[in-house]
Order: sequence, then C-alpha cells, then structure tokens
Amino acid sequence: MTITPDMVAEHGLTADEYQTILDVMGREPTYVELGVFSVMWSEHCSYKSSRVHLKTLPTEGPTVLIGPGENAGAVDLGDGLAAVFKMESHNHPSYIEPYQGAATGVGGILRDVFTMGARPVANLNSLRFGRMDHPRTKHLMHGVVAGIGGYGNCMGIPTVGGELRFHETYDGNCLVNAFTCGVVDAERIFLGTAAGEGNPVFYVGARTGRDGIHGATMASESFDEGSEEKRPTVQVGDPFQEKLLLEACLELMGSDDCCIVGIQDMGAAGLTSSSVEMAGRGGAGLLLELDKIPVREEDMTPYELLLSESQERMLVVIKEGREDEVFAIFDKWDLTAAVVGRVTSDGVWRCSWHGEEVAAIPVTSLTDTAPVYDRPQARPDWQDEAQALPEVPEARDLGATLTALVADPEVCERRWIWRQYDHQVGTDTVVLPGGDAALVRIKGTDKFLAFATDCNGRHVFLDPHVGTAGAVAEGCRNLACVGATPLGLSDCLNFGNPENPAIMWQFARAIEGMGEACRELNVPVVSGNVSLYNETEGTSILPTPSVAVVGLYEGPIPTVSSRFPRAGLAVALLGTGEGHLGGSLYLATQHGLQRGMPPAVDYAAERALGDALRRLVADGLVETAHDLSDGGLGLGLAECCFQEPGSPGIGVVAALPGAGRADARLFGEDAGRVIIAYDPAREAEIRAACAGVPFTPLGETGGDRLRINDGGVAAVDVAVGALYKAWSDALPEALS
Repeated sequence: MTITPDMVAEHGLTADEYQTILDVMGREPTYVELGVFSVMWSEHCSYKSSRVHLKTLPTEGPTVLIGPGENAGAVDLGDGLAAVFKMESHNHPSYIEPYQGAATGVGGILRDVFTMGARPVANLNSLRFGRMDHPRTKHLMHGVVAGIGGYGNCMGIPTVGGELRFHETYDGNCLVNAFTCGVVDAERIFLGTAAGEGNPVFYVGARTGRDGIHGATMASESFDEGSEEKRPTVQVGDPFQEKLLLEACLELMGSDDCCIVGIQDMGAAGLTSSSVEMAGRGGAGLLLELDKIPVREEDMTPYELLLSESQERMLVVIKEGREDEVFAIFDKWDLTAAVVGRVTSDGVWRCSWHGEEVAAIPVTSLTDTAPVYDRPQARPDWQDEAQALPEVPEARDLGATLTALVADPEVCERRWIWRQYDHQVGTDTVVLPGGDAALVRIKGTDKFLAFATDCNGRHVFLDPHVGTAGAVAEGCRNLACVGATPLGLSDCLNFGNPENPAIMWQFARAIEGMGEACRELNVPVVSGNVSLYNETEGTSILPTPSVAVVGLYEGPIPTVSSRFPRAGLAVALLGTGEGHLGGSLYLATQHGLQRGMPPAVDYAAERALGDALRRLVADGLVETAHDLSDGGLGLGLAECCFQEPGSPGIGVVAALPGAGRADARLFGEDAGRVIIAYDPAREAEIRAACAGVPFTPLGETGGDRLRINDGGVAAVDVAVGALYKAWSDALPEALS
C-alpha cells in the first residue's frame, strides 16, 4: 500500500515528521508501521511538546526510589515499605463516553501501580466540568462519577478523596484525572523492562478487541464538531476481569525466586507502546507474533491488534524455561495467558503475521528519535489586563454573601459524589472524603498515608507560575492538617493546544512555578502525565496543572478533624492575610470577575506552618485544623461548623482580624493560613508549638450560629443550620 499525504495527516503526523520517518527507516513504512509511528510519536505517548520543560522539574530526593519514566513513581516509607503512585488523565474519552471513559481511566491507573508489584490502597480523582446550566454538564457528571465508582468499587479499592471544580471553559472539554497509590515491599518493585535474549514475552489478561483503536492519537487532538463520531475509540472496561488480573499478577510476583524479568501495562497505544517501551528501557529488540494474540473479535488485522486499547491486559517478559509457572497461575485465575513473542538482541522491534514480517522498526526510532519540540511561547496580550484588579463595591450584607458562597458549585458539599464511592472498603480509611486530606492506614504498622489533590485553575490562568506554586503549597498544607509529611508528588498537566504560543507560555510558566515550589518545600515530582489539546473549536480550558501530594504520618491515629468537634474550644488563625481578593471565588461569583493576581506563596512561612501543624497533631494539641483557600476565612469558619447530616452543627463566635474592607478580610484568599481549634487550657502549649508562626485568637465554639464580629459589631450572624442547608443541598438540586 502506498502511503499518501492524506493517510499521514489522518494519523496525526506532520509532513516533516513523516519525512523524519522516511529518513530513519531508509524506506517508506508499511501501513502497519505508519500506525505504530503515529501512536508512539503522538503527544500522548511521546510528550514531544512538553519534554523539554518537564526535564527541569526536581525528581530526586532522599525518599525517592523510582522517579519519572516507569509505570509509576515510588517513595520510601521506611521499614522496608514503599508507596507507588501516579496520576493520569482520561479527558477526551470521558467527554465522548463519560461512564466508560472515567471507568477505564481508573482501570488504567490501577494497572500502572500494581504492575510494579504494589497492592493499590487508595484512589483519588480531580474533576472539572463546565457550567452547571450547560446542557451536557449533568450528563457528563452523572456518567463520570458513576464510572469512577463502578470501577473502583468492583475492584475493592477505596476512593478516598479528590476535588471538583466548574468553569465555562470546560463546557466542551471536561477533565477526568485519576490517581492511585499502592504499597509494596521496597525490595520487590518490578519494572517495565524487556531483557535477556530468547526470554518469552507473555500476553496476559483479557482478550483483544477493536475498542480504543487510535485512542492515543485522539487524546492528542482538539475537539471539533465531529468528536462524537470518535465514540468507538473509547475503551470498554471490565473491573471484575481487572480484579482477577491484579490478584494473578501479585501472585506471580510473590515467589521468592520470581520468574518475571519485566512487566508492563497495556495502556495508551496498547500492545505497541507496552512492547516498545519495554524494549527501549532494556536496550533490547523484540519479536511479536501477532497471530498468537488472544482475540475476542473475528478477522482482526495486525494494524488493529497493535493499536487496540482493550482494557485489562499486561505484557510480561519471563525467564526462559519458567513458562509453566505463568500458565498455572493465570489458569487458576481463569485468565488468558499466551506466549506472543521473544526478546531479541538486535535492537529492532519486529512483528510477524502467520510467519510474514509486517513491521520492522529500530526501537530507538520509536523512542529516542521521536520528535521533541521547544515550541514558541508568547505571553498573551490580555495578561496585564487580567492581572489588574478593578475597584468593586463592598458587599453590604456579608451574611447573605456567605450563604451564597457556601452554595456555589465550586465549594458546596460533595457528598453526592463520594457517597457513590466505597471509600471504606479494606477498613483502612481513617479520614474520610470531605476533609483537607485523606488518611489511609497501612495494615500491621503505625504508618498512615495521606493524600490531597489540588489546583485552582483561576489562579493558574491569572498567573501560571504563582498559581501552580500555590497548588503545590496547598497540597502540602492539606497534608500538614492531618499531621503528615509530604514525600512526593504526581501531576496531571491539563492544557490547551501547545501549537498556540500563549498556551505554551502558560505551560512553561506553570512548570517553572511547580519546580520552584517543589524545591522550596522538598517535594520531588516522581510521576505524572501531560494532557494537551484540551480545547473545543478553539476554546481552551483554564490551564489546570493538577497535583496529587502523598505524605506519611506515623504514630497513633490522629484525633484532629477539619470540623469543630464540640463547644467550648478556642479558635485561632495560623498565618496572616491582608484580604487578598485577586483570583478569589468572591470576586468571580459576586462580581463576575476573573481578575487580579493570585496570592503569592511565602515558602519560609509555609515551611514553618507545616512544621507547626505536624507538631500540634502529633502531640494531640489541636482538635481541628482546616486549611483556608477558596472563600477565605468566612467560608473556612462555616465549613468548620458543619457536622454530619442531621446534626445541628456547632456554632462559633469569632472576631474578624485586620483592618480595611470587611468583605476582603472575610473572603480574601491569602495563602498559608489554617484555622485551628483547641482546649483553651492548653493555649500555652499551642503557642509554644507554633513559635515563629503568626498566631491570632479568633473566638470560641458554641451555640448554633456563626457570628463574626468586626470592631464589636456583628458583620455576619447566620444560623449554622441555614448555612448547612444551602451548602449541602446545592449539588443534588443542581443535578436533579
């Protein structure tokens, strides 16, 4: 078959990229080879627009066992244990088919973790949708949430936390970022490497179908009017099959004299990417006999077999002569296992079909020779105007404003979502969804893993550097509120079209901000994902570099909560603020403005605050610790008052600190602030533990009203029950 320019374009390759293929091959590729190059050189697989920037991130540290480049990252937990984790996107598939798109996103990230030998212990997610009144938002939300819950619940992995935001720029391109963490013996981590000439290559798991073909290519394109026609490229998941695959793989990995040389999930680009990446890491060649691939559809071609993204499949390189062990275990778990190839030493990735060679490509041509672009950047013309904060009238009724804010989709109660997730399966979830950070016990130890996902797209839009640094700082601060020390970070970098210099400027600046914050706060980036071309008909999403921070807490179960547990507690503010309204929720919802500079991060103050919080939690000195972010002090105090459904809540009488505009002091979003509540008799101990951190007494818990005084006069005096009803009813009513 002669390759035409139209074929090249249909495969997402530029004319220059195709010329490079001709140069490295020394001949015209076959149609099968063209398909292979198209997925391996796609944005989704090759990171061709982002690689030059990602290299600047800090990826090493005393706790890092495995950094970026493997299926997932790993950090040391001490006592011979390691945490393995990663965050990935499934944005385009979830917009086209929300249930299966989200479900298979969860399935894919689970495989990335257990392919390294780790048993998954927690799932989280980071979700973005368009306006609540947009005709597709309800459909997408219902499907995505059901897909996440359906897959995780069936797998028996608790979904313990996440975040949700709404903005008009996500109307045509929702974001579904999935995160999984597992625990493994640090000496028994498995890598995705093909090595040892003659070693057999096993295909294990589900059979291959036509679902997901060209999924990686689709994920490297913007949406247009024809995007709905791409529904067949969305994979179909089977969580029960994946549960069997997980148990079979962990059993195979469990023997003292394990027969596995390398193991790799078949994710984006399926059999192609998994086999090429394994060969590339091992500096080996590979021969795949495609007619031996187990299939579930008739008359599948080599092209389809290589590019299918059917779910619940793994590729495993086994020590020669140990094949029977693999067959026995996978037969026990009623799963398919087949020898489909061999490791070679010639550095060539080859595929045959009934004895005829249909592809022969040097492995380095698919990996090292993949294009790398340092794309043009240009600061947008509108950036100065966006960062200028206009004068806005001061709110007259702060109680009514607070009531409106608590009901906003950005911050209202998420119970409608997380009640669909089995967040306690496994009996190790200590801090449930809805707090600042989730906390999961590691069985048989006094260790707890803490997790938080964060990103404020408004802040990143207004200043990508500052906004992204703020996301990292907030994630670390959330972990400190449950007493945990951050160990590492995974990211999911969601941006628009990188061929647009303004988008590339946003991306580069965001990476700079992330790198700066990670260095200052000692949080290495050990894994992650880049999702570009998130735009529809020229409208880009808000830049959304989501971060998932993982931390460790050791000791007895912490008694701290993000809510006020009882009356009679003293309430104080750690950190300072000047009523920063730039990029605030108040400005966006009450004045319709996405303007101003986001709050800057004071790294020295963040480090001191984190250390103080960890001391307070470890010593049992505080009963409440709650980070302030969206909605500022006003919203933070309201959230602390809210209790479980049916409870009247616990009120507070507090003084509004500072001077100047009351609405700015109440709803400003200055960084580095936390509300704490504690026994007044222990204030001296509290202050000693917080030495070096600004400490401002606010008031005392009690009653059933939220009263905030300014100069002795009530600026806010609202029944906690009324606030709670507005907060808890908002999402169910909007989605009904």
